[in-house]
This record gives sequence, structure tokens and C-alpha cells, in this order.
Amino acid sequence: MARTDIRPVIKLRSTAGTGYTYVTTKSRRNDPDRIALRKFDPVAGRHVEFREER
Repeated sequence: MARTDIRPVIKLRSTAGTGYTYVTTKSRRNDPDRIALRKFDPVAGRHVEFREER
């Protein structure tokens, strides 16, 4: 069960309000706080910030 403890699966939701999400894993050891990444939102057609939701 160590795999789910160290690298949990997270959802990254678009801040553009389109409802688009990315699913990825993150390292709790390196990033204990919620992460925010700038990625492409195909619904909005541009790069926007995606924030982690739990």
C-alpha cells in the first residue's frame, strides 16, 4: 500500500470554469501542499492554471 501513500492520484481542475480536468499523480514528499500547474484547456482553447482538488 506504499504506492498510494507516497504518490496519490489527484485531479487538476481548470480555473477557466470549463470543468475540464487532468488526472495525474504527485509526490507527497516533494509537494505536500496543493499544486497549481499551467496547462492547456482544450475547451477554452488556451493555457490556463489548473489547481489540485481533492
